[in-house]
Amino acid sequence: MPADEFVFPPAPQASLAVQGTDARFPIRRIFCVGRNYEAHAREMGNDPTREAPFFFTKPADAALNTPCTIPYPPQTEDLHHEIELVIAIGKGGRNIAEEDVMDHVWGASVGIDLTRRDLQAEAKKAGRPWDWGKAFDNSAPIAPLKPIADVPSVEQGRIWLAVNGTVRQDADLADLIWSVREHVAILSHSMSLAPGDIIMTGTPAGVAALVEGDVVTGGVDGIATLEVTIGPRA
Repeated sequence: MPADEFVFPPAPQASLAVQGTDARFPIRRIFCVGRNYEAHAREMGNDPTREAPFFFTKPADAALNTPCTIPYPPQTEDLHHEIELVIAIGKGGRNIAEEDVMDHVWGASVGIDLTRRDLQAEAKKAGRPWDWGKAFDNSAPIAPLKPIADVPSVEQGRIWLAVNGTVRQDADLADLIWSVREHVAILSHSMSLAPGDIIMTGTPAGVAALVEGDVVTGGVDGIATLEVTIGPRA
């Protein structure tokens, strides 16, 4: 549609950088997988049994490229970090078989699912959606994507996060309750996936609070690393 047919100019296309190039990956949607590491499920007071995975979403423009500085978000006193393997979909599909999932993956990276934990906890108690705790501005900083042909593995490899140089989260992708192939296939049975969809695959144990001035680093070995600074309160 021509730009002059909109009642106001459309927002810029949300996108992520691609390692080693000037190309950009356009973001359509961001899906997040909840409780996908047993130790994290336990630390949050949940049963780590292999129940069906569940998903929540963030808006595309919640993503931002790293390294970056983001303001401490409003309406929270308990901002938490959650380091995650990120999967980028390059080929759409529905009812995708597990053995075909990697044919639909364009690339991978590492990101942080920033969480206003106090707002999420209030929503859980009230039986309400998690949006205010999860889907706020700047809540998904993500490192530049690596094309999947250059990714050594999305099934094993160290995933870690440190705050001011002190490691807080340290695990392996092999610890995922639901593998990338499994949870992407399951998601595709609920709705059609499309090029530009981003999937954040869950976080290991060690989530904790951040404060203004913290410098967060993290990565997935062989895929990507990131750095995020928490600036003054918005």
